[in-house]
Amino acid sequence: MVGNVGMYFVAYRLSRLGWNVMPTSRNARGIDLLAYSSAADRHFSFQVKALSKPNPVPLGKSIDGFMGNFWIIVTNVAADPECFIMKPEEVKQLAHRGEKEGRISFWLQPNKYRTDEFRENWDRIGRGDSIQSGEQRHA
Repeated sequence: MVGNVGMYFVAYRLSRLGWNVMPTSRNARGIDLLAYSSAADRHFSFQVKALSKPNPVPLGKSIDGFMGNFWIIVTNVAADPECFIMKPEEVKQLAHRGEKEGRISFWLQPNKYRTDEFRENWDRIGRGDSIQSGEQRHA
C-alpha cells in the first residue's frame, strides 16, 4: 500500500505541474512513472521510493543500472507526504554500501537525501505545460 500511495502522490504532483503522467506495470522491474509535456516534445521517467517514515531507502544488491531520469523519494506517505527529487547519479554517489553475513546491499541514508537541495525541489523537473529555459529536451 505504501508504494502505491507514494507513486500516485508523485503522479498527482507532476500532473499539477502540467505533465501528462502514466504509471507503469507495478510488478515489472524498471521505472514507475512516465511523464510527457503537453506538447509531447519532452518526456521523463521516474523511479519512486515510498516510505511510511524517513527511513533508509533500500537500493538493492547493486547500484549499477539504475533506471529513470529522476528518483523521487516520498516519506510520511500516510500523514504528510514529503518528496525529495534526485537524479540517479546522485543516488549512486550518496549510497551506503552495507555487508552482513557476506551479503552486500546498498542503502540511501536519510541524512543523505533529506536535504534542502532535494526537498520538494520540483524545479529540477520543470513544468510540462510550457518550455522553460535550460530544460533538457528528450526525443
